[in-house]
Amino acid sequence: MKYQDWVFDLDNTLYPAGSSLFPQIHDRMQQFIAQTLELELDAALLLQKRYYRQYGTTLRGLMEENGLAPDDFLAFVHDIDCTVLSPDPRLDAVLTRLPGRKLIFTNGSAAHAENVLRRLGVRHHFEVVFDIKAADYLPKPAIESYRRLVANHDIDPARAVMFEDLARNLTAARELGMTTVWVRQADHPDGPDAEEVSPTGVDHITDDLVAWLESRLT
Repeated sequence: MKYQDWVFDLDNTLYPAGSSLFPQIHDRMQQFIAQTLELELDAALLLQKRYYRQYGTTLRGLMEENGLAPDDFLAFVHDIDCTVLSPDPRLDAVLTRLPGRKLIFTNGSAAHAENVLRRLGVRHHFEVVFDIKAADYLPKPAIESYRRLVANHDIDPARAVMFEDLARNLTAARELGMTTVWVRQADHPDGPDAEEVSPTGVDHITDDLVAWLESRLT
């Protein structure tokens, strides 16, 4: 086994994209924008989508163009019902068998990651939760955030592997020398946009994260 660090995205990577968790976040982002900027819901949704495409996260767009302080946004959009997720014994079992460190790298908040990981029953496996605040609010796919992750946690990219539900978020990891795995999900909330694969960014593609990990342990 050549990897000493296993870097996982959180949302739609460690749990099925078809769960009703991320749609809750999406709806609360729309509500927050409408309330904060005094917009109709339809206009708020258009702005939400534009910021996401342009800046990598809606939050970054709100910070750049509207001067928004991030804490209220993160607390509001992550105030969701995580009980829609079920504990995942297979994921727990395979993480137990993986040698080396396990890290979370998310564009969400640490509090949200804690809630999700505990609900899945896998929190105890992760030594590091590198969230949007740790990234100085510069979201994936900005390569500066990957460099910060690597520097802050003494990661050797040549001995690290990263898992993501969005192929475009793997390009920077690959440029730094990590092995990259796209966890492709047919019912991803991004729809066809999630199918955009950079040939230089993705080393492996899987439709089943746990099965892929298991195959590396046999």
